[in-house]
Amino acid sequence: MPADRRPAPPPLEANDELVTGLITVGWAAALVVVLVLRDQLPQADRWWVWTCVAGVVMGLFGLWYVPRMKRARQRAARRQAAGKE
Repeated sequence: MPADRRPAPPPLEANDELVTGLITVGWAAALVVVLVLRDQLPQADRWWVWTCVAGVVMGLFGLWYVPRMKRARQRAARRQAAGKE
């Protein structure tokens, strides 16, 4: 195995709130579709309704949690930077 490896690239930055919101909207749209087609689903496949509900609930939690997590990380970075100076 060669010893001269390229350094790892920096992590990609994303708009976490936008991504979380889009995924939540996707689960909400899936929930609407499943609810509209509920009578056509076999009884054994009705669990999809609850899967979509869980996706929406977790997405809403993510929309609440992600901004708080980012602010906490910023505060920790500021404290760390202040401690090094």
